[in-house]
Amino acid sequence: MSQQALLKISNLAKSYGSVVALRNANFSISPGEIHALLGANGAGKSTLVKILTGVISGDQGLIELNGREVAFSSPDNARKNGIAPVFQDPALIPDISIQRNLYLTDTDKDRFLFEISAMGLSVDLNQLASDIELPILRMIDLARALAHDPELLILDEITAALPIDMAEKVISIMGAHKARGKSVIFISHRLAEIEEICDRATVLRDGTNVDTFDATQGSEARIVAAMLGDKNVLATHSTKQKNKIATDDFMRVESLSGGKQLKDVSFTIKRGEVLGVAALEGQGQDLLFEILAGASKPTGGKLFVNGEEVTFHHPSDAISYGISYVPGDRKTALMPQRSIRENLALTRYRGMRRWGKINFGEEELKVDGAVQSLEIDTRAKSQVKRLSGGNQQKVTIGRWVTTGFDLLLCFDPTRGIDVGTKAQIYDLIRTFSDQGKSVLLFTSELREIQLSCDRAIVLYEGKVQANLPFEKCDEVSLLSAAHGIVSK
Repeated sequence: MSQQALLKISNLAKSYGSVVALRNANFSISPGEIHALLGANGAGKSTLVKILTGVISGDQGLIELNGREVAFSSPDNARKNGIAPVFQDPALIPDISIQRNLYLTDTDKDRFLFEISAMGLSVDLNQLASDIELPILRMIDLARALAHDPELLILDEITAALPIDMAEKVISIMGAHKARGKSVIFISHRLAEIEEICDRATVLRDGTNVDTFDATQGSEARIVAAMLGDKNVLATHSTKQKNKIATDDFMRVESLSGGKQLKDVSFTIKRGEVLGVAALEGQGQDLLFEILAGASKPTGGKLFVNGEEVTFHHPSDAISYGISYVPGDRKTALMPQRSIRENLALTRYRGMRRWGKINFGEEELKVDGAVQSLEIDTRAKSQVKRLSGGNQQKVTIGRWVTTGFDLLLCFDPTRGIDVGTKAQIYDLIRTFSDQGKSVLLFTSELREIQLSCDRAIVLYEGKVQANLPFEKCDEVSLLSAAHGIVSK
C-alpha cells in the first residue's frame, strides 16, 4: 500500500493579465521527504509557493494536505496548518526590531533563540532588521520558521544569499528536519545541493511540471535538460579557455583597509581582465566593493585608476572614472514600480548639468540594444518588479550597457538565477572582457570562478590570502584558501 502524500497539488493555474505564471502545475511530496522544486526563472516556482502559503490565490486547481482539500487565506493560516515558508526575500519588516517581527508572526521567543543558537549564531532581539546583513537575515527567517515546528518547511532560494559555510548549515538543518519525519520543499539553482540532499526533484517549465525523478548523483544533466532542453549548457561554459595576453593595469589597490573587516588588501586588475573574488561570509568582500564603488570610505590605503591616485567621496566619483556597480541585492538598484525602459535609461542622465530636451530616439535605440543583447523578457515591461529574478538582474547590468563603463563591479550577480540565465551572464562578462572592459566579480558559488574569470583573489580575515591563476582556481584550492589554508 502506497504512502499517502503529505501535500498534493493538482492542475494549479495563475495568470497576471496576459502573463501566465502557472498553467497546469502538479506536484506532491511525501512525509519525511526533501523534494526539490526546480525551473528557470519565470517557470512558476515562486508563484506556486505563494499560492501554497496563502500569499496569493490561484485561478484554478486543487491543494490537498493529508488528503484534505485546503485553501489558505494568509501565511498565518498556512503556518497554523503546519506549513512554514522561508521566502526568496526576507519576510522581516526592516524598520522594527527582531523581537517585534517575532511577535507579528506569533513566534515563541525562547524557541526562536534555541533555533538560532543551534545554528551557531547569536541575535540581539532589540536590533532593527534593517541593520542586519542579508545572510544573517536569511538565517533569522529560517530560525523563525523552524520555531513553529512545521510539518512542511518551504525554502525558496535560501542558500542563494549565503556563503558556503552558512549554506552547509542549512543543508544540515534540512537533513535533521527529515530525520524527524518532517518534509521540505527546496528551491535552489545550485544543482550540486540538489544531488547532495534531495530525495526527488520536480522541474517546472513555462508554468507546468515537465519531469519528476529521483535526485541521485549525476542527475544534473537531466535537470538542465528538463529546465532548458539543452544538456550541454554547463559543459560548454566549463570548458571555455582563458588565454589572455597581459595588458596595462586599470586599477591598483594598495593596503586598503576599512571598518573592522578590511585590514590590508592589495591587488591589481588589468584592462580586459575578469578578476574573481572568493571569500566566506564576513571577510570584508561587501565593504571592499562598496569602497571601490564610492559608497563607503576606507580608513587607510591607496587606490589608483590608470596610474592616478584617486579618492571617492560618492558613487558619482567612481562613475566619473568609468567604474560601475551591480550590487548583490538587485532590489536596491532598481525602481520596482517603474518600467524596464526607465530603469535601463536611468544612468544615461547621471551627468546632466542643465535642463533640456531628452533625445528619446537615441534613448530607445540604446535601451532596445540592451534588451536584445541581454535577452530581457519584456512581457511584463510596465513594472520591473513583475519580472523574474533573472530578468531583474539583467536590467541591473543592462543599464550600464546603455551608458558604458571601464570597470564593472559585480557582487554575486548570479545569485538566485537559473542555469540558463547564468550562462547568459557568463557570456556577457566574457564579451565585456573581449571589448577591453574589466570586471571584478564576487561569487558565492566557487565553481563560477572557472566559468567566467581569468584569475582570482581569495579574502581571509581582511587580507588577500591567495592570488590564483586560472589553472589553480578549482573549488578545492579556493575553499582551502577561504579557510586560511595555503596550499604548497
